Amino acid sequence: MPVLIAALGLLAFVMPLATDMYLPALPQMTGDLHTDASGVQLTLTAFLIGMGLGQLVLGPLSDRCGRRLPLLAGGVACVVTTAFCALAPSLEWLVVLRFVQGFSGAAGVVIGRAVIADVARGETAARLFGIVMALTGLAPVVAPVAGGVVIESGGWRTVFWVLAAATVLAVVTAAVAVPESLPRDRRRRGGAAATARAVREVLGNRAYLGYALSFGLSLAVLFCYLGGASFLFQNLLGLSVGQTSAAFASTGVAGALATVAVTKLVGRFSPAALLRTGLYIMVTASGALTVLALADALTLTFTLGLVYVALAGICLVSVNATALALDRVPHAAGAGSAVLGAGQGLLGAVAAPLVGLGGEHTAFPMFLGMTVSAALASAALALTRRASPVLPDGR
Repeated sequence: MPVLIAALGLLAFVMPLATDMYLPALPQMTGDLHTDASGVQLTLTAFLIGMGLGQLVLGPLSDRCGRRLPLLAGGVACVVTTAFCALAPSLEWLVVLRFVQGFSGAAGVVIGRAVIADVARGETAARLFGIVMALTGLAPVVAPVAGGVVIESGGWRTVFWVLAAATVLAVVTAAVAVPESLPRDRRRRGGAAATARAVREVLGNRAYLGYALSFGLSLAVLFCYLGGASFLFQNLLGLSVGQTSAAFASTGVAGALATVAVTKLVGRFSPAALLRTGLYIMVTASGALTVLALADALTLTFTLGLVYVALAGICLVSVNATALALDRVPHAAGAGSAVLGAGQGLLGAVAAPLVGLGGEHTAFPMFLGMTVSAALASAALALTRRASPVLPDGR
C-alpha cells in the first residue's frame, strides 16, 4: 500500500506542477506572445478545461476497461503534448496544446482517485486521499521555485521541457507500481451509452452532487488565486520573478502543512464536521482579502497570511468532500471521480480568466472571485441535508 500511494501521489503531482511551474512567467509571456493578462491566462483556462473534460471521459472509461490501460495511455499522450507546448509558435497554438495536455494528463488524477476508492472506504479513504494530497502539495512548493530558476536561465519554454521529463518519470513509476485494482467482474459493461448512464446516476444522487460542488468550488477559490497572484506580487507589491517564485513556494508549504494536519484530524473528527469547518475558514479568509483589496490596504504580510488561512480551509474541504462524495457512489467510482474532476477543472477554468478582467494592476477581481466561490461552496452543502441512498450495485 505505501508504494501504491507514493506512485499515485507522483501521478497526481504532475498536474499541479503543470499548473504552477510557469505561473511566475505569465507577465513575461504577455510580451513574448503579444497578448495581455486575460490572453495569457487562457493558457491556464484551456489546461483546466482539458483536465476537466479528460476526467469526465477517462474516469468512466476506466470503469469499463480497467484502470491501467487508460492510465498509461493518457500519461504517454501527456508526455508528447507537453514537449510540443515548448515549441508552440503562438498563443493560439499554446492554448490548444495546453487543452490536450490537461485532457491526457487528467488520467493520473481521475484514475488515481478511482484506485483509492477501489481499495478503501470512509475514514480510511479520506486518510489515503489526504496522504496523496500531501504528496501532491509538494508541487506548489517545488514548482514556483524551480520555475523561477528555469525561467530566469532558459525562458518560459524550458519549463515545458522540464515538465515533459517529470511526466516521463510519473508514467514509468505507474507502469511499475500501480496494479490493476478493478477486477473484470466489477467492470461496467457497455459503450458510450453506459458511460453517459453512469454519469447521470452519480449526478442524480443529491448528496454526491452537494459534496462534488463543494469540492469543485473550493478549488475554484485556489484557481482564482493562482490566476492572479503573479500580477498581484509583481505589479502591485513590486516583487521580482524570483521573489514571486518564493511567495508561491511559501503558499505551497502552507498548503502541504495544512494537508498533513488534515490527515491527522481525520478519525478524530467526522469528515462532515471537518468539511463544514473548512468552508467557514475559506469564506472568512477570502472575504477579509476582498475587503483589504477594496480599501487598497494590501501588504505582503497580510496578503500571504490570509492566503495561508484560506489554503487551510481549501485542504479541509477538498479532502473530506472527495471522500464523502465517492462514498455515495461506491459502484461507479470512476464516473464519480470523473465528475469531481470535471467540476474542478471547469469551475477553475471559468474562474482563472475572470480575475484578469480588471487589468494587471488590481487584485479586487481575484479576491472577489475567491469569496464568491467560497460562498457558493458553502451553499452547495445544502444539497446533502436530505441525503439520497448510496447507489445500488448496478451489476
